[in-house]
Amino acid sequence: PGMETDTGTVRRIRRLAQQVERQLERLGRVSTSTGREKSGAVDTGLLLAFAYPDRIGRAREGGGGRFLLTGGRGAVFTEAAALARSEFIVVGALDAGEREARIQLAAALDRDLLERHFAGAMSVTESVAWDPRDEIVAARRVRRLGALVLEDEPLRRVDPEAARVAMLEGIRRLGLGCLPWTKGLEQWRARVALVREHDPRGRDAWPDLCDDALLASLETWLAPWLDGVTRRDHLARLDLAGALHARLDWPSQRRLEELAPTHLEVPSGSRIPVDYSSEGPRLAVRLQEVFGLARSPCVVDGRVPVTMELLSPARRPVQVTRDLASFWARGYHDVKKELKGRYPKHYWPDDPHEAIATRRVRPR
Repeated sequence: PGMETDTGTVRRIRRLAQQVERQLERLGRVSTSTGREKSGAVDTGLLLAFAYPDRIGRAREGGGGRFLLTGGRGAVFTEAAALARSEFIVVGALDAGEREARIQLAAALDRDLLERHFAGAMSVTESVAWDPRDEIVAARRVRRLGALVLEDEPLRRVDPEAARVAMLEGIRRLGLGCLPWTKGLEQWRARVALVREHDPRGRDAWPDLCDDALLASLETWLAPWLDGVTRRDHLARLDLAGALHARLDWPSQRRLEELAPTHLEVPSGSRIPVDYSSEGPRLAVRLQEVFGLARSPCVVDGRVPVTMELLSPARRPVQVTRDLASFWARGYHDVKKELKGRYPKHYWPDDPHEAIATRRVRPR
């Protein structure tokens, strides 16, 4: 009494009721792949899914009545319920919990109905990215409905360029130590660094091979060598020497051999390897093999003196110097007395400048 009826609203409500009735009749006739009719509970789940599409839930791994909802929220049955064993449900009522919402009312949802009626809301993404846990390039095809992952499978065909980009990201995360470095490559890198520091043409005449520079320029020097490399284990077969040496053209490679040679010849005729990995070049050689050498050798066109690590006949260090002339003048005689007592059969001349260098116990 005293209230007017909105006839337009009434008509809309009646039309909506008729649509729902027709939908219920249609769903009652929907059959599964086996030809059996769906139960009323499943139909109720689909209707709830239309009403609450953000509350469609999928059971989490491990079960326990815990579900992830399409809206990204977690939900859980706090009491034993048959629905807790369902793969998909739709939550009709729930209340907020501290970590997960408690399910108060829900219905099961058949996957076939979900696939049929919500296909348009599903998204498919393909990704090629570095997986830090398994240390591989992971190429996946993922189909989702909101926050739910419905399918996650490997890609059959992977774009080689995308795989290279992902592998480079993995190398950056792992650090340069994941590459197959050898002692020879470390020495080569140290030689280039030394020449770059002292070449009168300037630092820009040589590439910067420090860790930061190499990591920043992986796309330039390493990417072309990564065909087929999609996991950390594959890096063991990488031609790292080829990738690094390609940073120098042929004239620069020859120039490097001249300025920072791998070996130096000493008066005994031996070719002794030079160690460039420490602070400055270092030559470890037995004392008797450098008799007659007036001064310490130098590299980089005489700009950088070589540190001499003089060894006993047993190859134990007895003196370290960058000034061999000063050692002959001031330190040799004291060293000679000690070594002559420990190695009496070896050759210990009074004048090292005029003595004959030898690799043997005594000169022939």
